[in-house]
Amino acid sequence: MNAVDTPSTAADTRPALKFITCGSVDDGKSTLIGRLLVDSKAVLQDHLAGVQRQGETDLALLTDGLSAEREQGITIDVAYRYFNTETRKFIIGDAPGHEQYTRNMVTAASAADAALVLVDATKLDWKDAGLKLLPQTRRHSLLLQLLRVPSVVFTVNKLDAVQDSALAYRNIAGALAAFATDAGIAVTATVPVSALKGWNVVDVAADAGWCGYSGPTLLEILEQLPVTAADTALPFAFPVQWVEKFSSSSDTTQGRRVFWGRVATGTVQPGQPIKVMPSGQTATVAQVLNHVRNPQAVGAGHSAGIVLDREVDVSRGDWLLAANEQGQSLEASHEIRATLAWLDDETLVAGRVYWALHGHRWVKAKVKRIVHKLDIHTLAEEDATQLEPNAIGHIELALQEPLATLPFARSRALGSLVLVDTASHRTSGALLVS
Repeated sequence: MNAVDTPSTAADTRPALKFITCGSVDDGKSTLIGRLLVDSKAVLQDHLAGVQRQGETDLALLTDGLSAEREQGITIDVAYRYFNTETRKFIIGDAPGHEQYTRNMVTAASAADAALVLVDATKLDWKDAGLKLLPQTRRHSLLLQLLRVPSVVFTVNKLDAVQDSALAYRNIAGALAAFATDAGIAVTATVPVSALKGWNVVDVAADAGWCGYSGPTLLEILEQLPVTAADTALPFAFPVQWVEKFSSSSDTTQGRRVFWGRVATGTVQPGQPIKVMPSGQTATVAQVLNHVRNPQAVGAGHSAGIVLDREVDVSRGDWLLAANEQGQSLEASHEIRATLAWLDDETLVAGRVYWALHGHRWVKAKVKRIVHKLDIHTLAEEDATQLEPNAIGHIELALQEPLATLPFARSRALGSLVLVDTASHRTSGALLVS
């Protein structure tokens, strides 16, 4: 076998899958990640020795890194862990289940390729075929849909702790399927597991056909999930993060500054006409540098340094957008209609003014109108004049300066904004352009 074809080499070159675990409190998210790490041999022996409790390994402590998390036995912040198998690399985000930390879950999900929604079988009336799911299970699932997470895997946990695991799995899987259908959520798979015992996580359950399930293990599913494709087919858009000035340059055919950042959409190459937002100035790309300063075209998702053909006033927070020969580019607007996940502890009311962050650009934004609120229990859209903490709804924003956006369904980078309280500087809401 040629060296380039070895599994270990393939794992090094294949894009890493970024996935999160979410769901209600104490559904076993941290324990599941601990099981993935231990059974895939991604944890060193000295690390394992440090999470022993009364002679047994406490898997949850492998991800709960904050002292407050260890003291309270809950997840507060998103903990990231890394591991790989023979076929690919993984980046895991362990999202908290408490409602008050929903903002942390949204942050992790906004960049995820996939999500595991854990459901604790012991918390549900599993004997009832028409059982009701927990509110946080529904809320997290809806947030995943709003954030356009491509792959969603329902993971029914703790089935080893119920009397009739097959009946419990059948009823819970049925309730999840009905909810997903009503909500329009595309589900990749529904898997019964025991994170504590390791059944169907990395290895198949000891009892063949446990819970009446004969499909792949959770890890086998994760190994086959696709990574989110970069938005290379869209027009070029580039948020400027840093401006570098040459120490000296006698070349008058191009500007003397390099604009660094990560390409949000499209591809940039020399000779390409661009428009600067918000100034509206136009120029032509003279040179493109990759992340190691080699000249080459750079596509979406990768860092680039851009030199223009002339000196143009560009600062951190400005956007460079593709322009045609007439200088036209993506349309900018002073008004935005968007879906909002409200993350602040204070209730949102119309008329409030916030900072809106788009890429690296800050603009003042006023909440013109709250269109409606989504009832997470019935999935109905209700008229509303305010949004409570952790509510989801639709709003209209008036911006002090225009922004060039696209619907979030077309572009995560151009269709997402963050609202920040102007006084406390708290992250108040996650906006998804409609």
